[in-house]
Amino acid sequence: MYKLLLCWRYLRTRYIALASIMSVMLGVATMIVVNSVMAGFTHEMQDRIHGILSDVTIECHSLEGMPDLNDLEFFPPEGDRRRTVRERIERTVGDRIEGMTATVIVPAMLSYQHGGRWVTRQVQVIGIDEKTQSQVSDFGKYLQHPENRQQMEFRLREGGYDTRDHQTGPDAPERVEMRNAGWAHRRAKFAGQQLMPTGLQSSGPSENFRPDPFQRHQQMAARQEGPALAPAAAQTGPNENPADWFPPTDPFAARTPSSQFDPTRQTQPGTAVLGIALASFRTPEGEERFLALPGDDVQLTIPTAGTPPKPISDTFTVVDFYESKMSEYDSSLVFVPIQRLQELRGMKGMVSSIQIKLKPGVDAAEVRDQLRLKFPAAYYGILTWRDKQGPLLAAVQMETAILNVLLFLIITVAGFGILAIFLMIVVEKTRDIGILKSLGASGQGVMGIFLAYGLSLGLIGSGVGLVLGLLFVGHINQIADLLGRITGQKFFDPSVYYFYEIPTVVDPLTVAWIVGGAITIAVLASVLPALRAALLHPVEALRYE
Repeated sequence: MYKLLLCWRYLRTRYIALASIMSVMLGVATMIVVNSVMAGFTHEMQDRIHGILSDVTIECHSLEGMPDLNDLEFFPPEGDRRRTVRERIERTVGDRIEGMTATVIVPAMLSYQHGGRWVTRQVQVIGIDEKTQSQVSDFGKYLQHPENRQQMEFRLREGGYDTRDHQTGPDAPERVEMRNAGWAHRRAKFAGQQLMPTGLQSSGPSENFRPDPFQRHQQMAARQEGPALAPAAAQTGPNENPADWFPPTDPFAARTPSSQFDPTRQTQPGTAVLGIALASFRTPEGEERFLALPGDDVQLTIPTAGTPPKPISDTFTVVDFYESKMSEYDSSLVFVPIQRLQELRGMKGMVSSIQIKLKPGVDAAEVRDQLRLKFPAAYYGILTWRDKQGPLLAAVQMETAILNVLLFLIITVAGFGILAIFLMIVVEKTRDIGILKSLGASGQGVMGIFLAYGLSLGLIGSGVGLVLGLLFVGHINQIADLLGRITGQKFFDPSVYYFYEIPTVVDPLTVAWIVGGAITIAVLASVLPALRAALLHPVEALRYE
């Protein structure tokens, strides 16, 4: 009982203990706030990246592409017969797949007019299937028209586009220019313009351009594998004819003017969804302004699939915006119908990649490894979404680990403060320790006084720091706004992070680790002074009294 009484007396009467409690409290609170904010940013970033990228992607290394899902693959594994790409995927991991879709990805140049001047951006054009793309990613979730979020369609809507960021809520700044987006904007812009013939909006490949992807892959395989590659006839089945796999059709042969094109009543043959940052910017005051709206026409210049590739241009009508909140994607991606992009590039039946969505709980890395056994690595690259963003995710993880080490030094400094305070107490209370021992107190009892004192400092400091840190995390956006009004500067600029609020995630395991670590440091800091007090002889303690 005397141990608890003495410990409680030291806590109440010695103000130097308050400094130790405050140092532990500030260290714990700081670590909780920083870890919660870092976890929030990491979770938000991973959630958005995973929403953009499918679980597993099969990519082709060749510019000409790979066969579509329902077409025969080029290079089956050695000793295995040819199958369609879909058939081989389903035979390998079909029971774990929730959805599949094919895409065509090609670098391009985007151009459109604003205020009489041309705006040009380097972009990635992605040809997608509007019916299946949302089955493998959160593509539809990031569109600006509510009906497109339900079921994507590459058509211009009469109106109803979001005038506020639907991902942020009603408190988001209003996008006034989006009120007239759609057919109203297109009719107002093109009213009074002269009609033009259809079929002359695009500049396609020359009449002699007729790519043969299968022949191209044969040549590439011959260069890489040499004499070991089996001839084309040996790779076919008994009833298969290679000429039937890729019929020699020219999608550009029938491009002849047939009627008058009225832009106030018709869109271009090609339609597109633009990353919102390609057509907007933020003013220094934080207002969002648009250079183009749904209903405007843009020019896309892309390379053909032939060798050497040739540039071709086509006009597309913007039908919606894509806003993932990741500037890397919002400022570089343009989505168009996959059939239209295949026609322009001359790669009918060919795709750049196949996106696979897995069922919940399935290990993507395991599926990736099994697919790699069925698709030759020389021609196909199979990656998970984490593989595609590995450097970024590793950098964030490393940054979080370094911050934790640096911040934990704050608590370590508090531990050295406790050590110094306890050593002073042992020297100051040498007479009292001698009296306790002469009255029958054991060395373990004296040691227990100081260990309990250190434990009390750790518990009180960690407990107050826990409450303070959680309160700060819960009101961090209000605190940031208050500091911004006081200083006149934004502490969290949405134009930089593309988040309107600071994201936070409180992980109970991390909080428990922080609190437990602080208490452990406080107890360990009291061990040396406790041992010194326990080993003190009562005669030596009272020698000079």
